[in-house]
Order: sequence, then C-alpha cells, then structure tokens
Amino acid sequence: MPSRSLQPIGLSTILIALVISALWGGNVVSIRVGVDTVPPLWSAFWRMLAGVTFVSAWAWTQGVSIRPAPGETKPLVVLGVLFTIQIALLNSGSALTSPAYAVVLLNGYPIFVNITAHMAAHYWKGIIHEESITPIRALGLVLAVAGIVWLALGKPDKALAPRPLLGNCLIVASSVLLGIRQVYTRWLVQTIDPVRSVTWQMLLSVPLFLVIAMVSEPMSLAPLSWQPVFAICYQGFVVAGLCFIVWAKLLKKHSAGTLSMFSFLVPICGIALSNWIFGEALLPTLFAATALVLCGLFVVVRFGQSD
Repeated sequence: MPSRSLQPIGLSTILIALVISALWGGNVVSIRVGVDTVPPLWSAFWRMLAGVTFVSAWAWTQGVSIRPAPGETKPLVVLGVLFTIQIALLNSGSALTSPAYAVVLLNGYPIFVNITAHMAAHYWKGIIHEESITPIRALGLVLAVAGIVWLALGKPDKALAPRPLLGNCLIVASSVLLGIRQVYTRWLVQTIDPVRSVTWQMLLSVPLFLVIAMVSEPMSLAPLSWQPVFAICYQGFVVAGLCFIVWAKLLKKHSAGTLSMFSFLVPICGIALSNWIFGEALLPTLFAATALVLCGLFVVVRFGQSD
C-alpha cells in the first residue's frame, strides 16, 4: 500500500489532539473502576461491544461501508488480533497495579512508536515514511526508557496494587503493542477508510474477548452500581468509539511519531484523576520517573524532523 505524503500540523489539529489526549487520560482510571467489579476480560468484552456499536452507527451516518474491500480482509484481521491482545494485557495489568503507574507506563508508547516506525521505514522504504532516529532523538528515547524501567520496578500504593511488578510488566507489554499498532494503523489507513479500520479491530475483538472471558473468568451476576457501568460506557463510547475514530483520521494525514507526542497530557490527567477518585498517594518516585519519561519524549519530538 503506497503511503501518501504527510501534512503539516496546524492549530486545529493540535487542539483536537490535545482534547483527545485529555479524554484518554481517563481511560486507565476508568478501566480500574470497571475491573474492580467486572473481571478484566469481561470488562473488555462489554467495552468493545459498546465501542463497535458506536462506530458502526457512525459509519452508517457517514455512508461508509464496513464491508472489507478486496485485499483488506487479511490486514484487518491482523489489526483485530493485535488490538485484542493489547487490550487484554491492558485490562489484566490494570487490575494488578495502581492507575497512576499504569497510565504513565501505557502512555510511554510513543517510545515504541518511534522505534517501530524507524525500523519499519528502514525495511520498507517507500512504503512507510517516518522520522529517522538521530543521535539526539536516541538520547531522548534512552531517557524515556529509563523512566519506564524505573516505574515498572517501582512500588505504587499497596492498596491499589496487589501485584505491582506483574501488573506493571503487563502494562509495558501493552504499551509496546500499542506503539506497534499505531504504526500499523498509520500504514493501513492510507488505503482503508479509518472508520472501517476502527470498526473491524473492535468487531473482531468482541467474539475473541467473549470466548476467552467465558473460558478464563467467572462472570458475577451480582447487582452493579452505576460506577462500573459508567466506566465501561466511557471506555466504549468515548475512548473506543469517538477517540479512536478521530485519532485514526489524524493518522491518515500526519506522522504516527509526531502525533504520539501529544500523549504527554494523558499521564498528567490520569495521575490527577487517580488521586481524585482513588485517593492514590502521589509518591516522589512517581513524579521523578514520569518527568524522566516526559523529558525523554520531549527531546524526541523537539528534535524530530518536520512532517
């Protein structure tokens, strides 16, 4: 699939990316609210069912066919499987570590976007176009990775993190897959409508999550309070629906590496929400490691090539 030329980032794109990033800041926190009542994979199933309902309705209103065109089925299946594994790791890890740590670890994904994009651009020249990793950008990535490692080995609030090391490692694995998926989506939406790509990644994940959850997790039929219901609806309609559609449309026009830099706002919002909702203690090590991650990512974007 040939890649179209990337467009400069304007003020409207910056504002949209910032709003989406702020909304994403509540994602990990809402996941934790949900998985405290609904098991992680069941929570993912209900989230994706809500999300695919939203994006299917959006596709219908926009007159976008969700039926794959010839040659689209295989790449869409790959996207769906990648997406399912990434979300499964995210939900499972979020149940084991604190929301503040999880949101920073997950949103270190720009590290893996840049590394993946650089490698993909090297091996598929003329197909994928991304910024090269210069020595100064490599230094930024090293700083960010150091911050991620520091967090992964850290000790968050015990009341919110029953198995922090395992949970942190699962979130890091999810972050790696999210970075890979961002680059893959950037390539995919050059010839496949963004709405169709978002719809199919969720549509394929619904039966996969249903089967896996039925086999691996008991589903409680106890009455639910409004908090987990609201949390899953937020994940489904706002994050998996609205945010994914808008982000996929931005990826159609702009570099995955550059767009991912707007994620600096996500961990800040997530940490603040975790403190507000769960009363999570904001430890100095959390701030220091987060600052290291964000400083590293700032170096990467500041010295990146323009689109």
